[in-house]
Amino acid sequence: MATSANQRSASAKAAVYKILVVDDDPDIVELLEFNLKKEGYLTASAGDGRQALATAAEFSPDIILLDVMMPHLDGIATCRLLREQPKFKDTYILFLTARAEEFSEVAAFEAGADDFLAKPIKPRALLSRLAAIVRRDQDPHAGVEAIDINGLRIDRTGFAVYQEGKKITLPKKEFELLAFLAAAPHKVFSRDELLQNIWGNDVFVLARTVDVHVRKVREKVGDHHIQTIKGVGYKFNAD
Repeated sequence: MATSANQRSASAKAAVYKILVVDDDPDIVELLEFNLKKEGYLTASAGDGRQALATAAEFSPDIILLDVMMPHLDGIATCRLLREQPKFKDTYILFLTARAEEFSEVAAFEAGADDFLAKPIKPRALLSRLAAIVRRDQDPHAGVEAIDINGLRIDRTGFAVYQEGKKITLPKKEFELLAFLAAAPHKVFSRDELLQNIWGNDVFVLARTVDVHVRKVREKVGDHHIQTIKGVGYKFNAD
């Protein structure tokens, strides 16, 4: 995120988190900003991708809620341009879209999205998702600190992977996928199991999403760590 966890005190409140809402529907923007402000978040908004880039540069959001279908510059292109800037490399980007076509979801993750939430947006579900992000960001030491397996050190507190001493930084969902598989080496997980455990039940994603993330993880840490079990799913190869 734009503001690192170690810069926040343990008692930091949600108000320190800045959220940029990007959607060409003013009613959606108004609804989301109203609910976010009620929870103490600081907000800014933009009506299209071009405005989003300019606003993000000034506002420095910690989290960006980004629509896919927008005039001038769509959400996919906007996300890609944001990720090209070091300032937004680790900013949490959550896509909001009414489109359920597979290409939209895959393109979003390819562009660097962290998560995907289908419209119509349920404010309670969105706020729950954001609260989980904030808790994790404020308490990065929760849970098992690290997994050392098959030449990889998976640092669950720093969301980083080390291979022969070299740090590899993965987007959040890619990291969570790798860490989840590595925590149970040799156990085969179906795509549905991975979707449920990594993305949860309150977000609409397709099975193809898992394949995209596995491919991207393999590109970064090596093909041999995650094994495809044809017709079943994936497992972490600890040999």
